[in-house]
Amino acid sequence: MKRDKPYASSTDVARLAGVSQSAVSRTFKPGASVSPETRKKVLAAAEELGYRPSFIPSIMLSHRSRLVAVVIGGLYNPFYTSVLETFSKMLQAEGWRILLVHVESGHTFDDIVPMLAGYRVDAIVSALAVLSPEALEQLSQLRVPVISFNTRFSGDWVYSISCDSVGASRVMAEHFIERGARKFAYITGPIDSQANIDRQLGFCQRLDETGFESPFILEGDYRYEAGYAAIRQLKDMVSSTTKLPDAIYCANDLLALGAMDALRQEVGVRIPDDIIVGGYDNIAEAGWAAYNLTTLVHDGQKMVERAIEILTMSEMGQLLDSDQQSVIESPLIVRKSTTI
Repeated sequence: MKRDKPYASSTDVARLAGVSQSAVSRTFKPGASVSPETRKKVLAAAEELGYRPSFIPSIMLSHRSRLVAVVIGGLYNPFYTSVLETFSKMLQAEGWRILLVHVESGHTFDDIVPMLAGYRVDAIVSALAVLSPEALEQLSQLRVPVISFNTRFSGDWVYSISCDSVGASRVMAEHFIERGARKFAYITGPIDSQANIDRQLGFCQRLDETGFESPFILEGDYRYEAGYAAIRQLKDMVSSTTKLPDAIYCANDLLALGAMDALRQEVGVRIPDDIIVGGYDNIAEAGWAAYNLTTLVHDGQKMVERAIEILTMSEMGQLLDSDQQSVIESPLIVRKSTTI
């Protein structure tokens, strides 16, 4: 049967099978009553037409889509690609559908709030911060759980899941000191990133408490290239009276990998003999033999598991108090970038 339409409808199937449209609906509804003969006719017609039932009518009837919008940026970062893969697997295993919303650099979560409302999502997981009160008000009006993933913002129905960046960065500072470092540098992520703010705060706090000078601050943006460029900048700052730092803490692993390559290729120093380097995330590349990077674990698996728990509880009507925060520990993994 030739069709001009791109998709067959249940009406097309009913016409070809010689049954009612309601019989088609019952055939594809688990547990519904339909005779074996009718089912056989409907399935044969559906196969011929390439028909697949739409879940949109069930959304209209139940007012539930089981669609979770995952809002993310920075897919250049292996941490987030890994988290996205984990989210996708776990959400599908629980019967949720995933809507990936990738926000390009230069855009914010605020830009896509109206679109999310149009998709009738049942929940939102965002790795981007909401910047404006207007966007927060729009989110509140959706009356669906909003999980702030690695960011923090307040509002009705908002739950925060993040790692302990402050505490973990204090541990990194302590580790550097124990390794004999006395002069330090910090390569930042984007300066308005909450994770970067927390990591810089924890690192600087611990150095100050132990009587050391504040570190050189070199601006980056979470990318490998920024780590490499920061070392070039540091090299230009060094003179006969100003020596390189003994230790460099980077706001994430990609920055650290770029910094390590630049230290070897541009500056000509040995790691860890002449300088030690630490990062944050524990991406797979950090463990490669070329780097063996000491880093803080950013446990995406645990963060995703907690997000799934919140979604399940909200679906069962067990809504948590708004502004609840879940903080995941970030243990230190010591590798050869800080120890011989």
